[in-house]
Amino acid sequence: MGRYRKPIQYIILAVVLLVGGFAIGNSLFSKSVVLKKGDKPPDFRLAGLDNKVHEWKDYEGKPLIVNFWGTFCPPCRNEMPALQKQYEKWNSQGLELIGINLSEDRLTAESFIRQVGVTFPILMDKDKKTEKAYGLKQYPTTFFIARSGKIQEVIIGGLLTEDEIEVRVERLMKS
Repeated sequence: MGRYRKPIQYIILAVVLLVGGFAIGNSLFSKSVVLKKGDKPPDFRLAGLDNKVHEWKDYEGKPLIVNFWGTFCPPCRNEMPALQKQYEKWNSQGLELIGINLSEDRLTAESFIRQVGVTFPILMDKDKKTEKAYGLKQYPTTFFIARSGKIQEVIIGGLLTEDEIEVRVERLMKS
């Protein structure tokens, strides 16, 4: 057994290097498109916690905030009350806001939403297709989309305060 020890170690090392190289290369050179200001968001069709199917076309022509979040993400949880307050303030003037949960189970999302008192639609991205289509790399990620259907601003991985959201909503409502 001792004389096969070195070759086996080399084989294991080679496999580890290959797998590691593949993983790093795949993340560096993946073809996921990170959306930016001026882009048109991709279509989506997702089930909501309200038991309705929501599609991109339901929100066309309206100022829209799309927030990708998960309960596993502390900044996501922390900014949810601020998003809710801004939704309550601006919804009667036409602002739409949707939260897209990142592949968690329904019970976890519903429990958190009920606890926080969120009333805007929460959609479930079980297969991560929408997450991939939007090119997400970090959470939370929030898209501010103008009535024209173009992305006005993208906030990646930062905790938005209520005041920061309001400034962006004011710009969104004027566009």
